[in-house]
Amino acid sequence: MELSIGALLDGKVKSIMNYGAFIQLEGNRTGLVHISEVANGFVNDIHSHLTQGQDVRVKVIGVDEKGRINLSIRQAQEKPRPAPRMEQVKAPLSFEEKLKQFMSDSDSKIAGCRQYEHKTKSRRR
Repeated sequence: MELSIGALLDGKVKSIMNYGAFIQLEGNRTGLVHISEVANGFVNDIHSHLTQGQDVRVKVIGVDEKGRINLSIRQAQEKPRPAPRMEQVKAPLSFEEKLKQFMSDSDSKIAGCRQYEHKTKSRRR
């Protein structure tokens, strides 16, 4: 059985190590799923994601010159879709609303400048 990179296969977890899990594939072949390829996000303990004898779907991500098969469970799963953004569509402001906003901003800026002027004038005396 010839394996091609990108092929999706079904397998069974044969053994679990701290660095990954060995998966029994068709044709009495075995491949390795590295701990970084088990799930999306950081995996601290592989035993929280896999158990021995569990059926898994894997993707072939590499085959080296010695015939070792690198697999990924993470890439075989559907990628999580980001939640749709609920952007509020703001209606254009009327002239009066724009003027009110401008006056408010302007008043606060002038008050800040006057406060600063007051402090500098008292130092000059």
